[in-house]
Amino acid sequence: MSAPDQPPTPDQPPTPDQPAAPDQVAAPDQSAVSGDQPSAAQEQAPTPRDPMKSFRGIMAGTLIIEVIVVALAIPVVARLGGGIGTTGGVLVFVLLGCLLVTCGLLRFSWSVQVILGIQVLMIVGGFAMTALAVIGVLFALVWVCLLLMRRDVAKRMAEGRLPSQQ
Repeated sequence: MSAPDQPPTPDQPPTPDQPAAPDQVAAPDQSAVSGDQPSAAQEQAPTPRDPMKSFRGIMAGTLIIEVIVVALAIPVVARLGGGIGTTGGVLVFVLLGCLLVTCGLLRFSWSVQVILGIQVLMIVGGFAMTALAVIGVLFALVWVCLLLMRRDVAKRMAEGRLPSQQ
């Protein structure tokens, strides 16, 4: 081990009480010293926005609205559907759980298929409770509109016609 007043060897890093070797001292930034403007390589261009990221936010918001609407079906099941312990009540709670879990899975490409599967399950659930089928059809139409808009944005993005790409 070296003494505290000796500079460290090249293979040994300096400790806080040891001075750094003269060849290890960092040189000051020349552009800051001379007052020159930073070069184009030093400037960072703003990163372009990802339009598909905004669609994930729209999909999450739509799922949350759907959760609220399906949760509002709980009192209907409790009063008109024979109670929460019936098939309709269990189906409502299963759908709520599926919709909430899907909100966290939107970053995956297969999440759209899961969402559409939940809509089909909700429409088929009309055998237990007609209100679920109506909600399922309405939100299925919303999802079709969202997916058509997403396809249009993807097409424009591939062609380079989005305003963020200009």
